[in-house]
Amino acid sequence: MTTTEPGATGAATGLRGGKSYLAALRDGRDVYVDGHRVDDVTVHPAFGPAARTVAELYDLAADPASDMRAIDPQSGTETNRIYLTPRSREDLAAFRGAVRTWARHTHGWMGRTPDHVAAFLAGFAAHPEAFASDGTLGHDFAANVRAYQRKLAAEQLYVSYAIIPPQVSRATTAHAWEGEHIQAGVVEERAEGLVLRGAQMLATGAAVADELMISCIKPLTEDDRDFAISVVVPVATPGLKLYCRRPYAPAATSAFDYPLSTRYDETDALLVLDDVLVPWDRVFVDRDVAGLRRQFFDTGAHQLGNWQAQIRLAVKMEFLAGLGRKMAAVNGVDRFPGVVEKLGELASLAATVESGVLAAEYTAAADAAGVFRPGSRALYGAMGLQSEVYPRVLGILRDLAGGGVLQVPSGVEDLRVPAIRADIDRYVQSPGVEAAERIKLFKLVWDAVGSEFGGRHHQYEMFYAGAPFVVKGYAYRNYGFEPAVRAVDEFVASYDES
Repeated sequence: MTTTEPGATGAATGLRGGKSYLAALRDGRDVYVDGHRVDDVTVHPAFGPAARTVAELYDLAADPASDMRAIDPQSGTETNRIYLTPRSREDLAAFRGAVRTWARHTHGWMGRTPDHVAAFLAGFAAHPEAFASDGTLGHDFAANVRAYQRKLAAEQLYVSYAIIPPQVSRATTAHAWEGEHIQAGVVEERAEGLVLRGAQMLATGAAVADELMISCIKPLTEDDRDFAISVVVPVATPGLKLYCRRPYAPAATSAFDYPLSTRYDETDALLVLDDVLVPWDRVFVDRDVAGLRRQFFDTGAHQLGNWQAQIRLAVKMEFLAGLGRKMAAVNGVDRFPGVVEKLGELASLAATVESGVLAAEYTAAADAAGVFRPGSRALYGAMGLQSEVYPRVLGILRDLAGGGVLQVPSGVEDLRVPAIRADIDRYVQSPGVEAAERIKLFKLVWDAVGSEFGGRHHQYEMFYAGAPFVVKGYAYRNYGFEPAVRAVDEFVASYDES
């Protein structure tokens, strides 16, 4: 069933706004930074800026003119289309438009906005059979998945996830580690649910999310059954703790000096579970290694979630290309052949990411459940180059910037002192561009390529979908080498030594 525009059918319920989202975060969650528990993430300098940005996203979606509004075909009520499963080419295109709307608001600098995990969960719910148990456990996990998807669409929750084990040992899996339950897993089964203990990473955005999906995408062995879980819980669940990496927003002296750090630092966290009770209706996979893999790869969730990520990345690449072009113009070098070559490479890289997004949409096809999955060949092919494309883009920007990102005043306060400002206006300007505007541009470039925030994004994009060998493995398995090899064999067979 294809989703429809607002007001076409059913009673509109309205979309969640930013004020409602922020209010929901004041729930007593256990978030720690710099040795202290955070009382209220919405006003804390480390988390408040990101929370306000997410609130802006909800307000943007709730705007009556937004292209993000749709009618949920299951309930007949209005929701944000990012929570709906695409069941036609039109749905897929509308989903891309909605993701792009949010990504453009952040210029692609927030990688775990609510539409990311929502795309995974839309895939889950469309294939409940992937979660069906054999009946011996007495729990209907397939029904849990369907019910949670309905809740998600109705309440438009922000769900983040932690699906990677701690880096205790990358040579072995959890069962072989010294110490009990280092990786998050089941320590007890009760009538009311599962008790989980251990840790998981990398909970990006979890400090300002409503709920958290806890699972594992790393391949496990049958000896790791206790760690083969998939659950969704509120961030404020008792015993759930988030230990955040050093935030960048509090150290940023001003929005003028650090325009990205002060808005888009979504933070990353180590998730620690101290005997957390997860009710049965919040369990999707219970100690089932094969089921853990099915949820991601048999449902289309991995394709939908990573297509959202590539849409976001394409917007970010466009922004970075704009930075390069703007710098070249301000420096008056945009007609030099060597600079044009650099800008051309920047354009090629940005266009390649965008082309992968569009090609995946063009080659999309419906699966057995009617879910339109983005074409895996194009999708994973683009993903396979992400760890090389992003560093190359940063390298080009550094080359174009030269010393321009270093010859800037220490901070915006320098511009407010008349004696200093006079020198700055004279010596830090470009033809047709006043000093303040030039400084704003090069401060922005530095925040993108050289600040702690920029360094984090360099690392983040390189490992966004896993280690490069993992992501290239997806590309290898989904390319479809058979016709290519057959063409080679047929050609070789067409001639001999004579």
